Amino acid sequence: MMSRKRRSAADESYLLVRTQASRVHGGTVIADHAHDWHQLVHVTAGLMTVWTEAGSWLAPPGRGVWVPAGTRHSIRFVGESALGTAWLRPGWCADLPDRCTAIAVSPLLRELLLRAGAIGMLDEREVLDQAMAILIQAEFRAAETPPFTLERPTSPALRDAADRIAAGAPEAANVAALARAVGVGHRNFERLFLVETGMTPGRWRQQHGLLAALERLAAGVPIKIVAAEAGYASASAFTAAFRRCFGTTPARYFAEAPINRS
Repeated sequence: MMSRKRRSAADESYLLVRTQASRVHGGTVIADHAHDWHQLVHVTAGLMTVWTEAGSWLAPPGRGVWVPAGTRHSIRFVGESALGTAWLRPGWCADLPDRCTAIAVSPLLRELLLRAGAIGMLDEREVLDQAMAILIQAEFRAAETPPFTLERPTSPALRDAADRIAAGAPEAANVAALARAVGVGHRNFERLFLVETGMTPGRWRQQHGLLAALERLAAGVPIKIVAAEAGYASASAFTAAFRRCFGTTPARYFAEAPINRS
């Protein structure tokens, strides 16, 4: 097993990447906070949801979430979770995303993150460390974006509407009623909601329900119960919607997750 390198405070300015591996109990919540360095968290078991004022990002096994430096966020874990965190020093690499995003962790990126985690810290004075750090950020920027994002509207009225949808308020079942409830004209409401979230209100509602369902499935809740909670008439209807969104059935989803090697 590779030993982790030791560094002192004098080495801090030369570090490009710092790492940490963690195991977290299901139900754990990390309260609102921010980091001075960019944060890339990849999940190898369980499920993690990251919240910010701008929205929420979910990461089951084989996925990750990018959190830019200075972004206030909280995290909730479903099921016994294992994850690796890589902190990237701001400023050494240009064109990194300035917003949170969910990513698919490719086999190459997974191996790079595991190797960096074994080393502990990547130092720009070490040729191999520097090369690994460059590959990590390059592979991260090339990563696919899975459908695990739910952006919140930016205006107060539409945020109120999104909160009503998430809470399952009676008026949220109908777009016209929801628009009236938050004081916005029907057509203007639909137009602004699409501009601010990239989704129609109906699509946002469905995405919220599917992401919540994914959390419930990760917690071991039977699919029939999850389907009913999500508002589907049957498990088969829920499975069809799940497949359209995530590309596989609920039964296969976690079975197909990458093997936990952390």
